[in-house]
Amino acid sequence: MKKIITSPKAPAAVGPYSQAVDAGDLVFLSGQLGLVPETGELAEGGLEGQARQMLENVRAVLAEAGLDFSHVVKTLVFLTDLGNFAAFNAIYAEVFPSDPPARSCVEISALPKGGLVEMEVIARK
Repeated sequence: MKKIITSPKAPAAVGPYSQAVDAGDLVFLSGQLGLVPETGELAEGGLEGQARQMLENVRAVLAEAGLDFSHVVKTLVFLTDLGNFAAFNAIYAEVFPSDPPARSCVEISALPKGGLVEMEVIARK
């Protein structure tokens, strides 16, 4: 059986999907953008601002499921410019300083609302 996870501290879904789904031992988070929850607008500060806000949004959804970044086993990162790969890695390493999860990172042509970065997460209880 699945349980829908919704955090008021993360932006509301911008489409017909859930912020996260608890599927027993695993929790699947939908892609999070760097949207400020209170405004629904992208965080200021370019890639750095959006990446930091995105990670805070992920943190909020994980917390709603009773988890934190130590429970993350896989991430999928979407960048609109792989030229930002090194800058993103530096920010990402702040929440995964050791024993980071498995990860894929791909460049895509566009993200909703003109975002520069988005991340999906799979966490294990």
